[in-house]
Amino acid sequence: METAKPAVDSAALNIINTPGNFLAGKGSLKITIGDSTYTFDAATDSIAFINVHNGDNKYYGITAINKAHTMSFGISSEGFAAAKVNSKVAGGQFLFTVDEKKPLLQYTLTKFVGKDDTGKITIEQYNKDNMIAKGTFFTFLAKDDKENSPFYRVEGSFELQLK
Repeated sequence: METAKPAVDSAALNIINTPGNFLAGKGSLKITIGDSTYTFDAATDSIAFINVHNGDNKYYGITAINKAHTMSFGISSEGFAAAKVNSKVAGGQFLFTVDEKKPLLQYTLTKFVGKDDTGKITIEQYNKDNMIAKGTFFTFLAKDDKENSPFYRVEGSFELQLK
């Protein structure tokens, strides 16, 4: 029996999935934007903590999608994930399916805040015992990528466990 090949071969792209990629079985990811707080619960939603190497570039981050597939969030930083790390945000995105009339609301990392003002991800605990990662973050996301678009400070916390 022949197995199907993936549509994109990650080896051809020189991307290596490294040890340290985890799908949380327990815990939460909370995001606050404006006066609203959104929570992903690992017991029902998909929350992954990932480490990716692409050539000399190394990134880690958190990505989540809720069970209904109406909300997703991702945030990343350059470098290696480790306990007691405080690193600069490299990317971020928050997507919502609102309703049929306005199907998508998208916030993305704005490049107009300032090069050194993209935010921080702080990891307090990492890959010890049952804990995948615990920490906080803040960043600035805009509804579109125009120079005068308003942007919003987004704050969050994560406590992700294996089971």
